Amino acid sequence: MSKTGYVNSIQSLGAVDGPGIRFVVFMQGCNLRCGCCHNPDTWALTGGTATTAEEIIAKAERYREYQGDTGGITLSGGEPLLQAEFAYEVFSLAKDRGINTCLDTSGSVMNDEVLKLLSVTDRVLLDIKYTDDRSYREYAGCELDTVLGFLALLNQRKIPTTLRQVIIPTLNDNEENILRLGDIAKRHPCVDKIELLPFKKMCKVKYDNLKLPFRFGHLPEPTAEKIAELENLLK
Repeated sequence: MSKTGYVNSIQSLGAVDGPGIRFVVFMQGCNLRCGCCHNPDTWALTGGTATTAEEIIAKAERYREYQGDTGGITLSGGEPLLQAEFAYEVFSLAKDRGINTCLDTSGSVMNDEVLKLLSVTDRVLLDIKYTDDRSYREYAGCELDTVLGFLALLNQRKIPTTLRQVIIPTLNDNEENILRLGDIAKRHPCVDKIELLPFKKMCKVKYDNLKLPFRFGHLPEPTAEKIAELENLLK
């Protein structure tokens, strides 16, 4: 019997959530509370729209012609690992139909269901939010070692991995952090790409609507020049 999953929203033609054009499913529920989160509406473990893996794949297949050889389906969130059993069903059906699978995750959950999910995952977008444990605990709500342990597993399984980091002025927009991020990538050959994403504040309206405080609302957005400068450090 098919398992029910809970979805916050769907983006049918996503261009920034994995290779090519993706059908992106934002899962409901998150175990972290990142100060820079732009999807606070996904935090609650309850809510979202109930759906089945078959329904998701049927919708995704409508956009196959746009996905070409490189696109596919991405599960994001929220944190898709909280619904790993359901995610496994989605990716298994996708693989049966020749659809590329990509998992966008914080790497902060590990159990048997997650291990099973990784067996049908073609690529992982792993958010390494900070490169020091104190910042991780204070501004995200988990330990750096948990995420590095997840990355070690991806490396062991040779799953192609993109490391992503949101660049937040005053917190991680410095040379030391970026060089540590580059070092983490070098130590894990599964990492074939690093993306530095600028912190954005357009999500503040979501916080206001939900009557939630936007913890990083007082911080500036990084300039394009700053992002380019940090990207150069990785070359």
